[in-house]
Amino acid sequence: MKSLNEDIKTGKLKGAYLLHGEEAYLKKQYKERLTKAVLPDGDTVNYAYFEGKGINPAELIDLAETMPFFADRRLIVVENSGFFKHAVPELADYIKEMPETVCFIFVESEVDKRGKLYKNVKAKGRVTELGRQDDKTLLYWIGGSVKREGKQIKESTVRYLLSRAGNDMENLEHELEKLFAYALDRTEITEEDIDAVCTVQVTNQIFGMVEAVAMKQQKKALDYYYDLLALKEPPMRILYLLSRQFKLLMLVKDMQKRGCDKGTIAKTAGFPPFAVPKYARQSESFSEEELRSILEDAADIEELTKTGRLNERMSVELFIVKYSA
Repeated sequence: MKSLNEDIKTGKLKGAYLLHGEEAYLKKQYKERLTKAVLPDGDTVNYAYFEGKGINPAELIDLAETMPFFADRRLIVVENSGFFKHAVPELADYIKEMPETVCFIFVESEVDKRGKLYKNVKAKGRVTELGRQDDKTLLYWIGGSVKREGKQIKESTVRYLLSRAGNDMENLEHELEKLFAYALDRTEITEEDIDAVCTVQVTNQIFGMVEAVAMKQQKKALDYYYDLLALKEPPMRILYLLSRQFKLLMLVKDMQKRGCDKGTIAKTAGFPPFAVPKYARQSESFSEEELRSILEDAADIEELTKTGRLNERMSVELFIVKYSA
């Protein structure tokens, strides 16, 4: 991101950019910033936008060959095309020899780094991966957003927000907007404000359910289950998420036993580093044998429901009852 920011700041722009990764918020922000940098006066005549599968590469090339109208460059933005997962030889070859009168911005979720198009965009321009941000970056970003609104928030409260709302920046932006409106006449944003207006992510509901199972709080575990059903979550998806949570606990338990550090555990498990102590604490409530037994039971229930021998809703409920008893 540092090189990308430098390009925008200095105005020394490349001929092609590829923004890829999981973090939709950052991809959107940098797409907009690059667009303004290439066409600073809101020029719509020299701007073209393409989205989705089925884009014709020949059409992009024809447009790129058209001279810009009273401007230095023509800008072509291509989003979620799938070009970087499947071979597009004609576009890959064109990027290599493209004129200086055009700039491409590609925005993708998934890419194949071995592909010819990826390699040629990297050689001709700049490739930037925009993945999920670590806890330090998110703390700084949220703190900055709160300060710009003329409000205050404690670090512990920011961490509480992350534990409930997750680490997706687009979702966090929406939650912050709700908090700013809710605390309109007050300076400080509190945990009580977060409880009052923020939406708890389904994965965090699942974490709470597993916590209740670990503490043998059967009523609380079932309340989580009924809340998820009320949110139209299918019972088998809830079972899948429960199984996934128990697999993560087994992974964390095993990696801790092998002496792995927090960063390695977070990267392997696919969650932010600030969540590692939370998962480690939860894993202490189960032995490896118990976790293995729970996962085997979940697999059996899935098979029995798929073959019609068990009712989905009831089977997941019995599963929760069994392990929270």
